[in-house]
Amino acid sequence: MSMTKDSLRAVLGPLPVGAGRGTIEQAGLLEWVSVCESFVSVKLNDPGVAEREPLAGRIGAAVSAHARAVGVGLQSLIVEFVDSAGSVVHTSRFGEGSSASTVAAAPGGASASEGHRPIGGLGQAPAQTGSQTGSQTGASRAQHPQDTASGLPGVRSVIAVGAGKGGVGKSTIAVNLAVALARRGHAVGLLDGDIYGPSLPTLLGLGAMEQVVMQGMLQPFLVHGVKAITLGKLVDAEKPLIWRGPMAHGAFKQLTEQTSWGELDYLVIDLPPGTGDVSLTLAQTLRLSGAVVVCTPQKVAQDDAVRAARMFQQLGIDVLGVVENMSWFIGDDGKEYDIFGRGGAQVMAQRLGLPFLGAVPLNMALRANSDRGEPLKNFDAGVVGSALSGALEAVATRVEQEIAIAEMRRGTRVPTLTVS
Repeated sequence: MSMTKDSLRAVLGPLPVGAGRGTIEQAGLLEWVSVCESFVSVKLNDPGVAEREPLAGRIGAAVSAHARAVGVGLQSLIVEFVDSAGSVVHTSRFGEGSSASTVAAAPGGASASEGHRPIGGLGQAPAQTGSQTGSQTGASRAQHPQDTASGLPGVRSVIAVGAGKGGVGKSTIAVNLAVALARRGHAVGLLDGDIYGPSLPTLLGLGAMEQVVMQGMLQPFLVHGVKAITLGKLVDAEKPLIWRGPMAHGAFKQLTEQTSWGELDYLVIDLPPGTGDVSLTLAQTLRLSGAVVVCTPQKVAQDDAVRAARMFQQLGIDVLGVVENMSWFIGDDGKEYDIFGRGGAQVMAQRLGLPFLGAVPLNMALRANSDRGEPLKNFDAGVVGSALSGALEAVATRVEQEIAIAEMRRGTRVPTLTVS
């Protein structure tokens, strides 16, 4: 037996609220329940300051008893009370992993305590890998971490999208690459691996959606033709993620290995900027078809992009090529302005002997569609113009071509001939 969302709802519903308000079910307080193995999260409408801690205590006792009855050791229970705007006003924590039973919310709904809500092992370091994360020492122990990495069941090709520095539009490129591939009829997944600054909730318009856990597996959101998962829907939007390397390692492994991806042609992974823990974890645990490096044209961005490309190569990951983002700006007057020095990233790619995957312009429509979470509109030439839509399609085409070449080079794909 195991704890399930339905079994927990059945346990919580009859609990008395207090102050003569009947039960949780009668008062309509229960917003949602999430359970993954021995980790439980409960969110309720605020019953009032006087009733928060007593009600949280009753919930803690009931969930603990239920866990014992089904033979599960309750590792963590988080009970959150939210106001009418959905902001967390009080948090109580129970279980083996809790150092304090209750934490009051700071003004504005931000917790004064840790900046994340663990679900199914988030923030816990696997003992066997903790010594390998967060430093170059771990990378040096294996010449090519990809040699021992494994694939995800049902996923044909995994593409990492990385950058040497932040602010170059890496997440924008990752989202639009995934959408472009899905528009061509492929089954595509998108993983927000930027665990310190997840941006997929905004770029995909996930604000009103709740993360669902079924049978211990995270269920990806199906939006814009893409299956997407992001840590941004597992933590409070305004809380900082203050994690050391092993904690980041555990979070990333959960997102990859405890997500029900199903059958995918492509899984696009949006990495955090730089050459740190998550990239190393990715190389050690997941076999990749290749990596895309995103760079803006100016020299300061190129310097960091070179380091990112060299990192992928050192880890045994094929660099599929370089995308020059914000290559030029398209004004309302239709003119093109080379704000950052158009062509710089292309020259860098040539110097490194890497394929150039294309240049993507910046225009007002792209910014607006990204802020509204409507990436499909970026492929409507009537909305964004042919320069942007054509550039995004061209990048997707080149990525597909480079993946096919990389897989044939590794012997995982053979060329085919179609006669008609």
